[in-house]
Amino acid sequence: MKLTLKDCLAFAAVAGVTLLCAGPASAEIAVLGSGQTLAIKGHRLIDGDRIVLQLRSGGEVTCDKTLIEKILPDEVPFKEPEPAPVATDAGSVPADLARPVEMGPYGEIITSVAQTHGVDPLLVRALIHVESGDRPTAKSHKGAMGLMQLMPSTARLYKVRNPYDPRANIAAGVKHLKSLLDRMGGAVELALAAYNAGEGAVKKFNGIPPYQETRDYVSRILSIARPGAR
Repeated sequence: MKLTLKDCLAFAAVAGVTLLCAGPASAEIAVLGSGQTLAIKGHRLIDGDRIVLQLRSGGEVTCDKTLIEKILPDEVPFKEPEPAPVATDAGSVPADLARPVEMGPYGEIITSVAQTHGVDPLLVRALIHVESGDRPTAKSHKGAMGLMQLMPSTARLYKVRNPYDPRANIAAGVKHLKSLLDRMGGAVELALAAYNAGEGAVKKFNGIPPYQETRDYVSRILSIARPGAR
């Protein structure tokens, strides 16, 4: 089945492929006619007029070769995320993943606010878990505050008087995440990268910045929010 450019992008987003982002040195970057780039493992031509793109998340997608402007080697090194740890024979799991984030003390607030703004509640819960360890009084050395680690500028933008108030913090954090999702065209990985490293860094590198901290941050949140999906 031949796919349009829109189909290819949609399939890649669902499959978890990183758009506008470099990957392993042995992989490739497919440059689409729209100017966007798609990180892939490899490719091959079939039937003369179709191209099969091997997705980094597994599987393949086939589209008309005219949709691809060129394919380049990917020279930026990138460490593949390690598989999520599995339970041992004793039934134990690492402490970081043992606690069900969705059952946290702020579950009702998270669900209500997230649904109001059209954001996945599980994504918000996972972000809070990674950002602050579910501690409303958390403060980083950079000045980020509360459950969703709002920077002072973000707190001012959303008129948060007390960033350590769980409801106010979550409301502002979800609004900020939603704005990033909208500006990133709904690409969750890019929105999370922007939440961590700043929107400017994502734009500068046309994708997830090549910072190990940011890459680990995105991978960790998604592994908690969508276990088994990565």
